[in-house]
Amino acid sequence: MFEIRLTIDDREVKVPKGSTILEAARKAGSYVPALCDHPDLKPIGSCKLCIVSVKGLDYYPTACNTLAEEGMVVHTRTEELQEMRRHTLEMLLALTNHPTSCLFCERRNECSDLRECMRKFPVTVGCKYCPNDGQCELQEAVQFVGLESIRYQISFRNLPVLREPFFDRNYNLCIMCSRCVRICQEVRGVGALSSNPDFHHMHWIGPESLQDSDCKFCGACVDVCPTGALFARSEKWVRPEKTVVTVCPYCGVGCGLELKVNEDRIISVSPNRESPVNRGQACVKGRFGLEEIVHHPDRLTTPLIRRNGRLEEASWEEALDLVAQRFTEVKNKYGPDSLGAFSSSRCTNEENYLMQKLARTAFRTNNVDNCARVCHAPSVTGLAACFGSGAATNSFDQIEDANVLFVIGSNTTEAHPIISLKMIKAVSKGAKIIVADPRKIELVDQASIWLNLKPGTNIALLNAMMNVILKEGLEDSDFIASRTEDFEEFRKVVMEYPPERASKITGVSEEDIIQAARLYASAKKAMIIYSLGITEHITGTANVMSLGNLAMLTGNVGRQSTGVMPLRGQNNVQGACDMGALPNAYVGYQPVADPNIQSKFEQAWKVKLPATPGQTSTQMLESAREGGIRGLYILGEDPAQTDPDTNQVQASLKALDFLVVQEIFPTETTKYADVILPAASFAECDGTFTNGERRIQRVRKAIPAICGLENWQTICKIAEKMGYPMKYDHPSEIMDEIAALAPMFAGVSYARLGNGGLQWPCPSMEHPGTETMHVERFSRGLGKFNAVQHKSPEEQPDADYPLILTTGRRREHYNCGSMTRRSRGIMWVWPEEAIEISPADARKLGVEDGEEVVVRSKRGFVRTKARVTDKSSRGVAFMSFHYQDVLTNLLTNAALDPQAKTPEYKACAIRIEKITV
Repeated sequence: MFEIRLTIDDREVKVPKGSTILEAARKAGSYVPALCDHPDLKPIGSCKLCIVSVKGLDYYPTACNTLAEEGMVVHTRTEELQEMRRHTLEMLLALTNHPTSCLFCERRNECSDLRECMRKFPVTVGCKYCPNDGQCELQEAVQFVGLESIRYQISFRNLPVLREPFFDRNYNLCIMCSRCVRICQEVRGVGALSSNPDFHHMHWIGPESLQDSDCKFCGACVDVCPTGALFARSEKWVRPEKTVVTVCPYCGVGCGLELKVNEDRIISVSPNRESPVNRGQACVKGRFGLEEIVHHPDRLTTPLIRRNGRLEEASWEEALDLVAQRFTEVKNKYGPDSLGAFSSSRCTNEENYLMQKLARTAFRTNNVDNCARVCHAPSVTGLAACFGSGAATNSFDQIEDANVLFVIGSNTTEAHPIISLKMIKAVSKGAKIIVADPRKIELVDQASIWLNLKPGTNIALLNAMMNVILKEGLEDSDFIASRTEDFEEFRKVVMEYPPERASKITGVSEEDIIQAARLYASAKKAMIIYSLGITEHITGTANVMSLGNLAMLTGNVGRQSTGVMPLRGQNNVQGACDMGALPNAYVGYQPVADPNIQSKFEQAWKVKLPATPGQTSTQMLESAREGGIRGLYILGEDPAQTDPDTNQVQASLKALDFLVVQEIFPTETTKYADVILPAASFAECDGTFTNGERRIQRVRKAIPAICGLENWQTICKIAEKMGYPMKYDHPSEIMDEIAALAPMFAGVSYARLGNGGLQWPCPSMEHPGTETMHVERFSRGLGKFNAVQHKSPEEQPDADYPLILTTGRRREHYNCGSMTRRSRGIMWVWPEEAIEISPADARKLGVEDGEEVVVRSKRGFVRTKARVTDKSSRGVAFMSFHYQDVLTNLLTNAALDPQAKTPEYKACAIRIEKITV
């Protein structure tokens, strides 16, 4: 990057070409007041406080929107500048009627919290009553310029404070900087806010209620407000003793967060501006859905043992002794393979590593798996088949510089909101988006082409696009010849799918298929982004392979802003697999069936290890019903709510001789537990998470474990009581062991992770990590084309069940909802489940919007409300699985992808019945 040099206040500073004078001043350490400016926003120069003196200019430019130039000599603080700023600030305060009773008071520091004002002013309209007192940018500007009074009459406007689910809007304190309006539009792409600039009178920011608008309650407006006009209620009046930087425990984006702590309580959470992942942005869950949950009264804090059918409190020692005893008895009576362990995509890498180590050393079985089995196992299998590595090929930030984004099976704005911001930025730079989704998701509004395919027809669509690319000569022949294999067999299959055939299968018009193929293939940098709409099918692995085929066919892999990006559903789905919480692989995807690998781990762990791959989680549950699996340890997962065909899952859990569940809250699964072990939340643990771009990031302990033990300590104690010594003093030692055993993590240590983390593979302590994979060669050598055929979903609609139900997530909630449903604000925004159906289907059924209905499949039924929306295509319905009172997975189909053993959540036949009194 080309740099320029200039002098700011007699200090030489180097900045990238294209930087503003204000950015240069900040780098030089010179404070320049700028109430309208924010690093995330386009500069508008409206407040005029950032004027500076530039040698050779006969005027004072605004620093926020004036570019720095080579050799510039700038002064930011002269008496003339300060005098002009005082006049400007005086006028700003007068125009906006901002309260000033404390702002200029020489005795303001003598007033304590909400005490009577020393000068007998009404304290409720002064700085001392403002929750932003002491951290207000307006106060800082007033003090910097030396403004001591204003000459104009100020009257308190006494506007009502508008109460929103998480924050208050007090426009008595608004200075009309427009930061909130602009960040909502420019960065978040929503535009829910609007200015009402009635200066001197009743200026405010609309709408009157954000709940009646398109607001997503991300909190970005609150975070950029320079005064106390917008303020989160959790942060009012209590200041933190310390701030701890960590990683969000919700989806797989891995946003950096700052936990504000006071007296061992999380009082507020804000996005970390230094995080390379989210750069100061968050979604509603990360910004507002954590502090209340960590300290919620429903937290499990004491072990519980089931005695005579009732769960009773027990000591840790008693509970762990019983767990070790019963697991040992089951193992001795029925053999090691009668035991199993479900590790957790919600827990740290270190905890997942210990879970699989516990299973293999103390249980003596490879029956260990994690919830990736029911979501992203096809990504691991499918991408590995194509490229040799089952993970994202590129980095999230590269999305912003792609020319074309092909988004398929991903409702990105709801399931991964921060990734959608990068898409919005790409569009602002001229990128085109292709959306392939049965529903008219929000991203369709940003798209150039919407391919509204029928659920379960992804392969037919993709093969048809590749058919067009080959027929029109748009493929990258050089890339195919030099870097891939098995092309001819693949070509033969693709030629069986002309657009006219695919149109009949998918419901997408021939013209749209052709246009999408041309748009993707003609781009210099095209990136594929997908999620569970691709993987949660009986063809999930084949779907992923087909995406790999498309990327290789056009040479869109191995370069920046290209590749294939699976968006992970939970915070550590990637890491749980990386750490060997899989039945067929140790940490780092080293196969358990390889004698040399097995010998290496036996030497390291000093124990004989099982050589046969174990059962997947779906197989273990089936085996439990048949009497094969007798004892099961479930860490941080809720299969009784989140796995398909809930009735079968419940039967499996009931059939077990002994079930241990470790959780932070009661769940559907804990109802079946013989022992419940309380778990520590993300805020109570040290460790690491690995996000969807392979970035390993530090999770830092902010408060002591509320339940008394951290999760890694619990696992170690169980192992020791079962006769296998597992001793560590700190999770960093666990990561050191991981690095010693897995070549792809050999360069990872806590000391190297800092605030930005490292992207694997990182094979040595000198290696910087890998932003883009497969640059010169694929992990498997040559990329492999995999010929795949369309296969219809296991279940088709018929006269009795005429609709197809597809499932997914809602922006406000997470997975089984055990965390987010305990946030009052989130439940205020999205309180209940509903089945979304098209207006055409609603008319045919005679169902009104908001009417309660019965939804029935061949496996069960639920009662819920109907939501009539044009998001749903005719014949397709949608539900999430976040609510215990509407167990959506009573309906879903447990048919499995034969390769990854992943269930088909995304296409089951249902009918909707009106309720008659």
